[in-house]
Amino acid sequence: MAPAPSLAGPATARLAWPQRRLRDYAHLLRLDRPIGSYLLLWPMLWALWIAADGHPQRRLLAIMLAGGVVMRSAGCIINDLADRNIDPHVRRTRLRPLAARAISPPEALIVFGVLVCAALLLVLQLNTATIRLAFIGAGLTVTYPLFKRFFPMPQLYLGLCFGWAVPMAFAATLGSVPQLGWLLLVAAILWAGIYDTQYAMVDRDDDLRIGVRSSAILFADLDRFMIAVMQLMMLLALLLVGRTLKFGDGWYAGLIAGACCFLWQQWLIREREPAACFAAFKNNNYFGFAIFAGVLLEYSAH
Repeated sequence: MAPAPSLAGPATARLAWPQRRLRDYAHLLRLDRPIGSYLLLWPMLWALWIAADGHPQRRLLAIMLAGGVVMRSAGCIINDLADRNIDPHVRRTRLRPLAARAISPPEALIVFGVLVCAALLLVLQLNTATIRLAFIGAGLTVTYPLFKRFFPMPQLYLGLCFGWAVPMAFAATLGSVPQLGWLLLVAAILWAGIYDTQYAMVDRDDDLRIGVRSSAILFADLDRFMIAVMQLMMLLALLLVGRTLKFGDGWYAGLIAGACCFLWQQWLIREREPAACFAAFKNNNYFGFAIFAGVLLEYSAH
């Protein structure tokens, strides 16, 4: 008996190509991995709510959220362009579109240009102080991939890139950045040092082989201890934020929940097993939510 004719013909093939392209572009923008956007947006949300005494403008909130997501995707493109000849040698990154040659560098640059234009249109709706900070933030984003080549702890530079949304949120709300805003930026930088060191622990063997710098390599067998030090420093910075603002039980409940997240992360990374280190990295999303919940509880009590 002859086999039934296949239904997969030219039409199916034509459909598969645009689907693959859309998937590749979604991966280029990291739309399939939103955890990076979450980790960028949590400190910005803390700052927006604090700067506005718990009542941020909806329009400003929408602009800042959209700008954060757009610039995170733009930063991923620049990072992947710089690493397109390195990523194929790292297990976790070898299937990224530029590493796998599914998207060409000129195509990626076009997408990057579109994203930068979108971010510019968003920030031009804000005040002069915020626009100035936005240009500094763009410079930080573009230069980050270079720091992995020579800076022994690029995780802190990433923290500056991700945390730059904090002073921008204060500037957009108040027209300037108070001392408290810079303290919250320090906390955000420390937080990036924590979660990106956990992330770097996943790739440590590959990074050692190809010569990429990271805090996981710098800290060596003191990695867990140094993460614990940064966790304690961040909690102390946030405690100082709360004392400065005269926050009460809601804030401290959020800090306690965040401390529990940090303890769980220490348990996860105890054997330095890559999958567990990645789980610890992702757990930071819950930490960010816990602190934001503390902010919400504090202002809802007023």
